[in-house]
Amino acid sequence: MTANPPFDLDTVDRLLTTTKAVRRRLDLTRPVDRETVVECIRLASYSPNASNAQEWHWVVVDDPELRALVGEQYRSCTVPVVTKMLATKEEAGDEAGARISRSIIYLAERMAEVPVLVIPCYDVAAASARYGNLIGPERATAEMEPGMFASIYPAVWSFLLALRSRGLGSTLTTAHQSDQPAMAEILGIPSTWFQTALIPVAHTTGGDFKPSPRAPVEDTIVWNTHS
Repeated sequence: MTANPPFDLDTVDRLLTTTKAVRRRLDLTRPVDRETVVECIRLASYSPNASNAQEWHWVVVDDPELRALVGEQYRSCTVPVVTKMLATKEEAGDEAGARISRSIIYLAERMAEVPVLVIPCYDVAAASARYGNLIGPERATAEMEPGMFASIYPAVWSFLLALRSRGLGSTLTTAHQSDQPAMAEILGIPSTWFQTALIPVAHTTGGDFKPSPRAPVEDTIVWNTHS
């Protein structure tokens, strides 16, 4: 007999299958409590990470003036690129892809209005020091990328799940990484912190979410070897 009762699998499965990228249905008018954000980050901190070093920092932006600056920086990195992608998809008749591109542009143009913006950062300098400075500072980020992302993205995903379980919507965006120094200057983020994502956080509009269509999992599994 297990020490703890089993999970309610119906609830867990619904959480896993309905946590999705929310862009158009973010409520831009309803505030998000700081306490809720802190609790979700606390839950995320239990995620596995290299050596349990927890070399992450969560930059949480809820000041309207700073959100405006962050939102504009994100928009400038996102809209021109995705607009070109949208034109290519429309020309190719890829309506499903075009629909996603339109939703990305929609959010980018409104990112400044999202109540809370969260930037999870990985402390490259701390990790480099933990390895005895075996990685030179000029190569640290490139050399450590696999371990870095493996250490922080489980926490990022747990954060998204925790938000969903509390009725909040979000999506993991990375477009601003094309100019991390600009975002670092706006928020005073050290250059040794790698900005792994920018996550908008808001309540959602409309009804509940349903699972998105997915290819049959049997078509994606390779048992033992690919022949």
